[in-house]
Amino acid sequence: MTEKDAAPALPTVVDRATWQAEIDRLRVREKAHTRESDAIAAARRRLPMVPVDGSVTLAGPDGPVSLLDVFEGRRQLVAYFHMWFDGLPAAEQCEGCTFFNSQVRELSYLHSRDVTYATFCQGPLDESLRYRDFMGWDVPWYSVCDCADELLAGRPFFLLASYLRDADRVYETYATTIRGYEAAMSPTHGLLDRTVYGRQETWEDSPEGWPQGFGAGARDVWRTDGRPTAQWSRITAGRDDALHSSATPAPHHDCACS
Repeated sequence: MTEKDAAPALPTVVDRATWQAEIDRLRVREKAHTRESDAIAAARRRLPMVPVDGSVTLAGPDGPVSLLDVFEGRRQLVAYFHMWFDGLPAAEQCEGCTFFNSQVRELSYLHSRDVTYATFCQGPLDESLRYRDFMGWDVPWYSVCDCADELLAGRPFFLLASYLRDADRVYETYATTIRGYEAAMSPTHGLLDRTVYGRQETWEDSPEGWPQGFGAGARDVWRTDGRPTAQWSRITAGRDDALHSSATPAPHHDCACS
């Protein structure tokens, strides 16, 4: 029997009163964590902002659009910067970006708060739109391959940024990266953190014998059998994952979200 096949260790079995007492002790810490999270969010709302050129041109499905147009008339914008590997097939596209973008589905609640959500893809429009359609995403999608430097201002591409529009002036109000995405874009992490075995990743502080079959790198955590995990349900459903006509792959790139 391999380590993967071995039955994982189990928590201690107790009576319900003992279990409830342990939950009550933990709840004190959970409530403190919630209050601190609220305080951090309040601090975000008090951050200063930096001007951004609203005339920067992005490539959209219907042609060139300005950053100002991406707001769709709303006052606020949240933009996810989706990494792209030119020339590589769908199976070799960014597993971390696929993981996070797959979880942004219902936008009406954002819209009700005067917020637009959009994906700013690093890759060319035609190929990346085919990827969006293969994945079944319906979020607004733009290519920023010709203007990324202006928007990123020297930062790595793996970024989540918030913007504010004041008439025809645009400002960046907040940005985060890597694990900063979790609370904003990954209910999956929140659900796993509430299971007994957690995320099952090697960095976690878990008891002896708990399963930890996923490594610390994105290619281990967010991939299954050679593909970003979220792609498999699309493949099973018979969707075409062809992105381009060229059969010559580009060199492999490491994902910055590792």
